[in-house]
Amino acid sequence: MLIEDKKQRNWQPIIKQFEAVLGKNGVIQRREELITYECDGLTSYRQRPALVLLPRTTEKVAEVVKICNQHSIPFIARGSGTGLSGGALPTEDSILIVTSLMRQILNVDLDNQRIVVQPGVINSWVTQTVSGAGFYYAPDPSSQIICSIGGNVAENSGGVHCLKYGVTTNHVLGLKIVTPEGEIINLGGQIPEMPGYDLTGIFVGSEGTLGIATEITLRILKSAESICVLLADFTSVEAAGASVSDIISAGIIPGGMEMMDNISINAVEDVVATNCYPRDATAILLVEIDGLEVEVAENKQRVADICKKNGARNITTASDPETRLKLWKGRKAAFAAAGHLSPDYYVQDGVIPRTQLPYVLQEIEALSQKYGYQIANVFHAGDGNLHPLILFDNSVHGALEKVEEVGGEILKLCVKVGGSISGEHGIGADKKCYMPDMFSAADLETMQWIRQVFNPQGLANPEKMFPTPRTCGEAANAKNMKQFEGVEKF
Repeated sequence: MLIEDKKQRNWQPIIKQFEAVLGKNGVIQRREELITYECDGLTSYRQRPALVLLPRTTEKVAEVVKICNQHSIPFIARGSGTGLSGGALPTEDSILIVTSLMRQILNVDLDNQRIVVQPGVINSWVTQTVSGAGFYYAPDPSSQIICSIGGNVAENSGGVHCLKYGVTTNHVLGLKIVTPEGEIINLGGQIPEMPGYDLTGIFVGSEGTLGIATEITLRILKSAESICVLLADFTSVEAAGASVSDIISAGIIPGGMEMMDNISINAVEDVVATNCYPRDATAILLVEIDGLEVEVAENKQRVADICKKNGARNITTASDPETRLKLWKGRKAAFAAAGHLSPDYYVQDGVIPRTQLPYVLQEIEALSQKYGYQIANVFHAGDGNLHPLILFDNSVHGALEKVEEVGGEILKLCVKVGGSISGEHGIGADKKCYMPDMFSAADLETMQWIRQVFNPQGLANPEKMFPTPRTCGEAANAKNMKQFEGVEKF
């Protein structure tokens, strides 16, 4: 749905101020051009921004933020716009500060295993830059060929290899940021552990509510001596889930461990045609083992034995780069392939303990039957990060509200079994109503105190992450809002 602007503001003198900083080409104001920026990867809700700004340097970002602060204009930082929780969704009377032209790799320091980039640098470019010297950047979201590092920092993105190597926050050494008042400050440094408060850790995953990262120092890793990918197919999801738990219990930490159900398997084969995924399998498990050659050889056999013990029908292994890439190709394309199954899909991003996989997947199937919407399951099985894709047709009246209800039930289920409402997509505008299901009023108030320190006027990405009466007043959530009386909202 499109949310129409309500407030009226005399934009002309403000536009001239922005143009004085960025030039005419750096300020997008034509209505037809602004349509491109009405939403991010969460396409169900749209709001046209008043303006879009395209700075290229830290100093230019600081100048435009100061103008926003001067006129009390809400602003939202946006990278490639691939986010899936509405984190870059414009709000009423707001502007977007888009960092997609800030695409410089500023410094490569192989001796100290670090690289400094601007926020618009695409995730996969980092590995491409250092791979020739035998290094790589570990966090690898499925959208890594189009998502930007700035967005990854905002959402604390993960990916296939986050099981062993951690998510974005584990690979950010330091940041240069522009605060919501236009001040340029440095957080962290060039070494993994800095003394004092972990302000870098606070900023990563703050979803643009504490400022805008304009330079990011990343940790890069030496490529493993040996890598092997195993694909095991199963006749039951429970058997695949049991294999996941048994592999970790055996003391093996794969570089990545992913699961796909039958719906997803057939979707990717229809679209990508890997010819690797058996269409009749109820579930497949992709396990990547990396490390020293002798270690990989031993663990490869142990993983295969565990999968066979749990009923795997077939196990395919690949050690050469070309075949490994082919095995991963379908998993990386799973979200795109789901778009061929129905006119629309709604994806969620909950986390559960690995031991709860069979139970939770059964409950998700029960929700599918109850509401009448097919749900495809693709997920980071090793760390329990679920990505259920609810298939629907948005042109059917009331369908969006129903699938949102299904998504909410899945998130509540994740919390019920000891998990989380987000693994890597963030909270944004989509999941903020469910924050009270996971956090107490005191928890949320403490988070607001931190936000207020950085963002006293509440101009940086307002109406995100935290429940607000205007957007979370649905009957199902009304009771949760009572506990926030007296807590200042931004």
